[in-house]
Amino acid sequence: MQKKTVRRAEPGNNSVEESQSWRVESGQELPDVPVLPGTLLRLDLEVQERCVDLRAMSRLVLSDLGATLQILRLAGTTYGSAEGRPARIEDCISDLGLDACLEAVSVRTIPRDDHYNTIAEIWSHSLEIAQDSMQVAEETLDVNPDEAYLVGLMHSIGMLPAALGWTGSNGGASDGIFIGYQLAKAWSLPHPVVAFFAEMHLAARGTQWQQIVRSAHNRAIRSTVECPFEREIRPLLRRAM
Repeated sequence: MQKKTVRRAEPGNNSVEESQSWRVESGQELPDVPVLPGTLLRLDLEVQERCVDLRAMSRLVLSDLGATLQILRLAGTTYGSAEGRPARIEDCISDLGLDACLEAVSVRTIPRDDHYNTIAEIWSHSLEIAQDSMQVAEETLDVNPDEAYLVGLMHSIGMLPAALGWTGSNGGASDGIFIGYQLAKAWSLPHPVVAFFAEMHLAARGTQWQQIVRSAHNRAIRSTVECPFEREIRPLLRRAM
């Protein structure tokens, strides 16, 4: 059964009623997020080198939504949301240890079943928006491009419960922002990611992370997934073509 809730926007804005079909319950143990098989193969080849290149390893992890989430979740479990916790993947690997991080990303791979293409498309969309978000940040004053990349990569996590078939999930793009907000807090993701979803969930306008991710969607050319941002941006792009 879907739950109806009313959330309040900023003062002066109207209340927004939305249908929420899935939520993180207190103490709930969330499933592991799968990693693309190709990512695991490349990581395995990397660690077989006589000297592991931490920067190259971090780039590999950051090219995969699942691998990035698994390491950030491990950091969240270890450090919580305490100030000074490692937020960059490179720092997480260095602090948590290579073996622990490899174990975290190796728990589950995306199965080659009927849902593979759908899941892989979300991973591809997330990577594209991450790259475009970094480019937008590089053209903007006082915005960290690495943080913008991470926010762009994480912007689609609200779609994961439905795409991965988590128990009790039947929602889609309509409640993706609320679900993303729940997951970002439950996993103690880095502050920019939590701030992004908080801004979206509270319907705040004109804030930097929203604008960066929206600008990234305007630049994106390959996306076909039901992303929460697609409804308001893609129709405008189609009419302009």
